[in-house]
Amino acid sequence: MSHPHLSAVLLSAALSAAALFGAASYASAQVVIPTNRNTLIEQNELQTLRNQLQRQQFQQQQQFYREQDRQIVPKARPEVPIVKQNCQSQVIGTTISRVCR
Repeated sequence: MSHPHLSAVLLSAALSAAALFGAASYASAQVVIPTNRNTLIEQNELQTLRNQLQRQQFQQQQQFYREQDRQIVPKARPEVPIVKQNCQSQVIGTTISRVCR
């Protein structure tokens, strides 16, 4: 066999072995073996604790966001100056009229 072909075959075999080992280790974690029952129970308890911690962290984050939202004070309505009309009363004969500008 040539050297490049031999290295390709060895590399392929190594990758296949690694894939099989990974699949076997995943499958073995799910199978209850009498000698490893305590290990499986510990793994389940560990996963349960992880889930509880993630839920607690999520709830704390949501509470923090709610507190931030409450602290934001709504903006007050802007004060707009009111312009008063300049009205003058004029008497013309017997008539009083108001002229506003």
